[in-house]
Amino acid sequence: MIRIHCPICGQRSETEFSYYGDATVKRPDEHETDPALWVDYVFTRDNPRGWHREYWHHVQGCRQWLVLERNTLTHEVSACHLASEASS
Repeated sequence: MIRIHCPICGQRSETEFSYYGDATVKRPDEHETDPALWVDYVFTRDNPRGWHREYWHHVQGCRQWLVLERNTLTHEVSACHLASEASS
């Protein structure tokens, strides 16, 4: 089980959170008309091995969006920040 240190609620079980996805993916400009860029944004994802930045939602707690730095091999969490305060 992963233990996540929520900046608002403190140490919590992963069961209180919902995984959203890769926090490193950049959305194309809203005026972009090239369908290939949008297809890539929506459907193409890496399957990283090791440290990775991810979005998580604290659905059974403070309801905040978080950015976790998590090792996908060991599930170790090295950092957790509010998504509104996390640097890109």
